[in-house]
Amino acid sequence: MLEKRNQLPQEQFIDEENFIYCLEGVQDIETDKVTEAQESLEQLAMKYGISSIYKTCDTIEGLEDSLNALVLDDHNFKDYEIIYLVMHGEANSICLNDYYYTLQEIAELFEGRLKGKILHFSNAKILDLDEEESQYFLDITGAKAVSGYGNAFNGVSSANLDKAFFNLFKEDDDMFEVVEELHQRHYNVCKLLDFRLYY
Repeated sequence: MLEKRNQLPQEQFIDEENFIYCLEGVQDIETDKVTEAQESLEQLAMKYGISSIYKTCDTIEGLEDSLNALVLDDHNFKDYEIIYLVMHGEANSICLNDYYYTLQEIAELFEGRLKGKILHFSNAKILDLDEEESQYFLDITGAKAVSGYGNAFNGVSSANLDKAFFNLFKEDDDMFEVVEELHQRHYNVCKLLDFRLYY
């Protein structure tokens, strides 16, 4: 399992409270190929001082183990505001190793364990939930919100907009202010990719 920490030197790191935990679904975790998500997180660390942990998973068990390790073993868990999921899938599911898992199934895996977190999906998959689906996910996991994009990757990656979104959280803790600011600063891309927030 690939794990990479993008961090600043310790002294610059003292008042950091923004961490991003990124899980990327890959064909095979043994492959050591630098992905666009990894590059983005490195840029966030270098340019904006936002630290992250990057992990890959290729099975639902890998996803569960990675999130469990974060929730149960990482003493900085409270500092991870955003869990960034870069995975393929459909409107209400993710795909790992050619198997589809609904967000309801994922909610049940992480019942009560994502309190106060924002789960953000890149546009590797579209995110299209009805009110009942999103409410169920939020109620079961305790997550603060789920965000992502309604339009699929058509040669336009959400990586730059994701970075802008994460960086705005560094400036402001209010999720609604952040989303409003994101739309003000990057209106055309938000429209193009159909940025969505379920809360």
